Amino acid sequence: MVRGLYTSAVGMMTQMQKMDVVSNNLANTDTTGFKSDTAVVRSFSEELAKRLDDPKYKLIKFNRGIGNMSLGVFVDEVSTDFSDGALKEVGGDLNCAVSGDGFFAVNVIDENGQTVERYTRDGCFTLDVQNNLRTTEGNYVVGENGNINLPNGIITIDEEGNIYSNNVFVDRLRMVDFNNKESLRKVGDNLYETTDESQPQDFNGRILQGWLEGSNVNPVQEMVKMISLARNYEANQKMIQTHDSTLGRAVNDIGKKQ
Repeated sequence: MVRGLYTSAVGMMTQMQKMDVVSNNLANTDTTGFKSDTAVVRSFSEELAKRLDDPKYKLIKFNRGIGNMSLGVFVDEVSTDFSDGALKEVGGDLNCAVSGDGFFAVNVIDENGQTVERYTRDGCFTLDVQNNLRTTEGNYVVGENGNINLPNGIITIDEEGNIYSNNVFVDRLRMVDFNNKESLRKVGDNLYETTDESQPQDFNGRILQGWLEGSNVNPVQEMVKMISLARNYEANQKMIQTHDSTLGRAVNDIGKKQ
């Protein structure tokens, strides 16, 4: 009974963690370049259930096993779906979308005040008062020569990421890709950082000026997941209430009879 109570409690916690992932996906349905996440669950190691205090086996020095039992599942990791989102033509010289694999490189100031390189699929760029190219969060967009500064003029960006002002070459967007994107880690603000397992590879995608990539979240599927998770949470909650009621009767009623 105690094991059942524990399993139900773990089940509720798992449903809550999965609900957090689904809720975050839904909240970013309209976020440019957002990639949806999926909670991957794994079973706890099975344990051998044993028959305790059985008079038939009281002379045996060990308890008789009666079979294996699982204590439920838990969220092992959160996996990101890197499939392309829908491309939308929005106009604007500074808006860019990646068609295919690859990421824009940006410079970010971390919590220690250090400049670090991060990666994003969000190509909604803007200019600050010094004509530095930045993301909507204020991070510097990186080119092959460092932070990109654009002179005044008509800006054109070709499919390889070459940037021109009045047909004069300025810089080239630093585009990166990885052959094991699952190794990347989300760090907030629609950004990714590499890990020790990340393996860079050449960028083979295309840059589309005047376009933006939408989120790849399917809101209908996420709503279905949310409803299913809510029902599973309620089922585990009812199981805990049942176990609690049974334990209460065992303590109060059976104890009184003794």
